[in-house]
Amino acid sequence: MLNDKTVVLGVTGGVAAYKAADLASKLTQDGVRVKIVMTEAATKFVAPLTFHTLTHTEVITDMFTAPIEYNETHVSLSEAADAVVIAPATANTIAKIAAGMADNMLTGVVLATKTPVIIAPAMNANMWENPITQENTSKLKARGFIIVEPGYGRLASGKMGYGRLADIEVILGTIRQVLGGKGDLGGRRLVVTAGGTQEPVDPVRHIGNRSSGKMGYALAEAVRDRGAGVTLISAPTSLPDPASIEGIHVQTARQMKDAVAKAVSKADALIMAAAGADYQPKSTAKSKIKKDAETMTLELVRTPDILTEVKGDFIRVGFAAESEDVVANARKKLDKKKLDLIVANDITGAGSGFGADTNKVTIIDKKGNVENLPLLTKREVADKILDKVAEILGR
Repeated sequence: MLNDKTVVLGVTGGVAAYKAADLASKLTQDGVRVKIVMTEAATKFVAPLTFHTLTHTEVITDMFTAPIEYNETHVSLSEAADAVVIAPATANTIAKIAAGMADNMLTGVVLATKTPVIIAPAMNANMWENPITQENTSKLKARGFIIVEPGYGRLASGKMGYGRLADIEVILGTIRQVLGGKGDLGGRRLVVTAGGTQEPVDPVRHIGNRSSGKMGYALAEAVRDRGAGVTLISAPTSLPDPASIEGIHVQTARQMKDAVAKAVSKADALIMAAAGADYQPKSTAKSKIKKDAETMTLELVRTPDILTEVKGDFIRVGFAAESEDVVANARKKLDKKKLDLIVANDITGAGSGFGADTNKVTIIDKKGNVENLPLLTKREVADKILDKVAEILGR
């Protein structure tokens, strides 16, 4: 989705400059054309050759010795960019931008651009917390700059505090969201569920399933990258929260139903990738059940059927994880729950089981059209599903 995008990556003079090399590499792997602009101070921390090797483009380090192919480089770069990213951004560079200064190539590009500017600060905790830096940052936010807040952790000084460059995946998520703003789902809002719900037996034990949540998280990221707002409602997983995505964490099927019912009130589509438990204990013990008896009997009752019970005018996409008669069982579920699409997969197939990074699915729509997909990564599967959703929304 990013193959036709251009990002100007500005690197300023802080210890975290070495992390910008990883960011440049990952953007290049995404198919983004990355143009590197380094301040003089940045070159003292990382050699321009590093970025040239990673991006295969010229690295600009000086306003007056820019590559000959650029005409009025700061202007041409700003016009070519779909986004300008500064990572790391020092307190000095933030202050210059806030004051409207253009005394080097990077600040000149920022002053000349009309595209979104993403700033990821990194500095000593005292510098970050200084009222001057906070005022400058607030000023930039008010002007529409996107600030990726620094994280908390061990700093170069050896002390703990706020000022660490945000995780590269967080910065990447922000960039992808910005670049996807004009995608085929731009202006839409989707709700995605993920993970396997847990129905408590007592304070220690629960009934659950093997869902990893990977498919739902891949869907949420794909929705974000195609320009839509997304609410990710997740049962417990081991996955980190995706960047620039509204996340709601729940445990039980009933909690998920309540969260979905609230979120879909303004949604265009609900993609129910979560594997909700079908049954829950009729009652939950208030204290841990002791392992005294040889056997234990639990009385179970049905959990809410979220896709059926949540009302509203939105596209409904369900999933069917089956171990036999995959397509036939998926069709029954599609009809019974009055879905627009259902995504069926054989959980016994190689590469399609719980926890895998790949999936082999069949997509069936309410008209009976069937599309059998080959084994793909879950992100590729997510985009195939969203192709169908975008098609329906566009009718």
